[in-house]
Amino acid sequence: MISASKFQYGLVVDDHADARRWLVQALQDAFPGILINDAHDLASAHAAITVQHPDIAVIDLGLPDGSGVELIRALHHEESPCYKIVSTMFGDDGHLFEALRAGAEGYVLKDEARSQLADLLRGIVDDQPPLSASIARRLLHHFHEPVDEEIVRLTEREHEVLTLIAKGYTVKKVAGLLDISVNTTAGYV
Repeated sequence: MISASKFQYGLVVDDHADARRWLVQALQDAFPGILINDAHDLASAHAAITVQHPDIAVIDLGLPDGSGVELIRALHHEESPCYKIVSTMFGDDGHLFEALRAGAEGYVLKDEARSQLADLLRGIVDDQPPLSASIARRLLHHFHEPVDEEIVRLTEREHEVLTLIAKGYTVKKVAGLLDISVNTTAGYV
């Protein structure tokens, strides 16, 4: 379980000022007292992380000087851990899976209400990945589509675990429900 006090420094990256303010407010609602830097593009985001490495970053994908995925990769390979969450309008498989492969640990759509986004962010403390409901459904649907025989399919247990996560259960709760360890559950996720 992650402690809320772990999130002392945050970073919000979005090229739209209104969206940036909305994300900063949601992050402050979720973690009162957090100090937040904001950036409007990749260059200013990279500059911000050299001054103060964030504990949590909320990153838009469509930035004027590149993709937020580049920043996610950079933060993922840093020695200091940073919880990386995508906040975007893109709900398609291409953007979703590219961001997750790069190291994103959450993916929320910008059509969430601020209070709902704050709740999703707060859920991190209880090992709940911040995923918009439509994104969780998209993940499940992706694994129900017919696939090439060369691609490995999910096991029954992996499917069980992902279904419970999509219903909003924490990794810890899923572990208890299925009578398996938290580490084993996280491995299935």
